[in-house]
Amino acid sequence: MALEDSANLVEYFRSQLEPSLALLKKLVELESYSFDKPGVDGLTGFLADEFSVRGASVEVMEHPVRGNALKATWNDASAEPPVLVLGHLDTVWPPGTLRSRPFKVEEGKAYGPGVFDMKSGILICLLACQAFQERRIDPGKGVIFLFTADEEIGTETGLSRLKLVATSCRAVLCLEPPLPGGKVKTFRKGVGEFRIRVTGVAAHAGADHEKGANAILELSKLVLQLQALTDYQRGVTVNVGKIRGGSAVNVVPADAEAEVDFRVSTVSDGDRLEQRVRDLRASDPRCAVLVEGGLRRPPLERTPAVVELYQKARGVAFSLGLDLGEGGTGGASDGSFTAAWGIPTLDGLGVEGDGAHALHEHILVDDIPRRAALLARLTQTLPPIQTVTLADARKGTT
Repeated sequence: MALEDSANLVEYFRSQLEPSLALLKKLVELESYSFDKPGVDGLTGFLADEFSVRGASVEVMEHPVRGNALKATWNDASAEPPVLVLGHLDTVWPPGTLRSRPFKVEEGKAYGPGVFDMKSGILICLLACQAFQERRIDPGKGVIFLFTADEEIGTETGLSRLKLVATSCRAVLCLEPPLPGGKVKTFRKGVGEFRIRVTGVAAHAGADHEKGANAILELSKLVLQLQALTDYQRGVTVNVGKIRGGSAVNVVPADAEAEVDFRVSTVSDGDRLEQRVRDLRASDPRCAVLVEGGLRRPPLERTPAVVELYQKARGVAFSLGLDLGEGGTGGASDGSFTAAWGIPTLDGLGVEGDGAHALHEHILVDDIPRRAALLARLTQTLPPIQTVTLADARKGTT
């Protein structure tokens, strides 16, 4: 298919809008809560069939506890490095949410649990694969559609498989929801957590107050030090979100604990922050401090390779009549991992909408054809982009 047929490609997807919405309804109604293995597996099985009838080779990656992941490959015989199209099957919505929030389309918006994050992203993957088959679009390379099963809870089970697939690819296109205005994400903050435990000495609050070592007091001092690590100019935030401790009001508390969320814009800032937290000490020598945790998802840094990928996508979008902006967010995704492994990654290529993880979650129906065309055309035109090591990526971060 000639590249100048971009307008025709959008029109093709517009002509498919009615069956596309019917398919989206089915995807939303296959509830796939992260902790509900039968629900996720039901979606995986459905998608395996849908990709198969669209000409892709399919592999269901089974897990005994969490949901099964899915890999669907178009043109798996190609010797060229493939493009990885990345998404996730799970949502944050427990089974039964549909009873109070059924799928519906009103005033140009489609509503339903998980429709924005990210059942509509899955939909445009199916539509792109359909276009490869029906429109005889030859991407000239393999296209791997990989869907993890537990992204919403940290990709606990699928990380090693993701790395195995991603490190052979020329680039990663992540179908997470876009930013307002349809902007893609060229950077994301890394996300981590700490659990800070202080152990002191219990004593009677009246008779032996001086013999006690107050763990809550020591933890309070540490909280001030932790919050002081926030640096808005560098994009570093620290939030002490939970505190607990003590056993009774008339006992000097021997234990206290805090849970801490932190976000960083660069891997180096994450390393520096972790070291400072692990160096925390109690001012009272009778108290001990234990620090557990660390960075759970690395940042997606805006490296030259990411910028190159974005500029390519922006040019393709322009040919489709789209002005593709860019931005960043404080949350992480599976694309954060692929970027940290040195693979050029562009995130936020899903359908425009609003309300991820919220009751008003929805997408803009008219954006489905445009985003499907963008994905199909990107996979067709994307040249090899230099994959860099993580160290090189850090050096090039802007």
